[in-house]
Amino acid sequence: MFSNKVLMITGGTGSFGNAVLKRFLDSNLKEIRIFSRDEKKQDDMRKKYNHPKLKFYIGDVRDFRSVLNATRGVDYIFHAAALKQVPSCEFHPMEAVNTNVLGTENVLEAAIQNEVKRVVCLSTDKAVYPINAMGISKAMMEKVMVAKSRNVDETKTVICGTRYGNVMASRGSVIPLFIDQIRAGQPITITDPNMTRFMMTLADAVDLVLYAFEHGNNGDIFVQKAPAATVEVLAQALTHLVNKPEHPINIIGTRHGEKLYEALLSREEMTCAEDMGDYFRVPPDLRDLNYAKFVEVGEETISRAEDYNSHNTERLDVAGMQNLLLKLSFMKAIANGELVAAEE
Repeated sequence: MFSNKVLMITGGTGSFGNAVLKRFLDSNLKEIRIFSRDEKKQDDMRKKYNHPKLKFYIGDVRDFRSVLNATRGVDYIFHAAALKQVPSCEFHPMEAVNTNVLGTENVLEAAIQNEVKRVVCLSTDKAVYPINAMGISKAMMEKVMVAKSRNVDETKTVICGTRYGNVMASRGSVIPLFIDQIRAGQPITITDPNMTRFMMTLADAVDLVLYAFEHGNNGDIFVQKAPAATVEVLAQALTHLVNKPEHPINIIGTRHGEKLYEALLSREEMTCAEDMGDYFRVPPDLRDLNYAKFVEVGEETISRAEDYNSHNTERLDVAGMQNLLLKLSFMKAIANGELVAAEE
């Protein structure tokens, strides 16, 4: 499917883009295009990989013309460009709208005009029952994705999405912060010891996107079944791995826009979700504006359903969290006493 094709990754200099490159640079892809706005990060990536398949395009998803130009000749797009820091989006909500909502509209419209064959949009568990600006903007991104998919010729372009939880050690996540605090001899700062989050590796994130790419129809959203852990268990697992089990942990209270737990699928989505083994597939609601109201049977089905969240999924203990952390190459090195960067 990828043989002699051109893949573009928006926001491609981030953690996800790097993970995709590690997976695909030596594949039979013809070209991988990195589309992003930070020329320094692009230059760093260019020097790091130094690969003839890798092409760089400076641009911003907010600028339709730059996206349209970059997508010419592209076969597939992984749309990862986003503002994803919850606190900063709380203080600058319109910036989240401009990038996550309007930027997605630009990417999808450019893909349709240039007849890109497949687009996978990356979303987040914060889009389910959103209470913060980042989650609301990502929920709207999903709505844009589904709406665009309704009106596209699927023989030319297929648009689908993924939704995942906390990607361990991705840029801006808590694991690098906790490691830095331990190394500096500072207490680990956690917001609420009972706060739970889904846990997945960058490799899991890439696997999810590839699964959606291979199995998705227009408007589908895919979710990976993932374990969860409390923030306290995560912190304890890290202190044990670096042989500092008595390292102090301070509780500082929740940040702007944080929830006690996250949901990957709402109860409404669970009523129509297709269980595909390691994944759930949520098809789009294809009714038009003339559909009748729900009858009692529909309401009863929803009332008996339960969402899929980080409180009711498999819960990791400290030992289980340690085993998951050791899947990360840098965590293996840190556990062996090596001084390496706390980032995949």
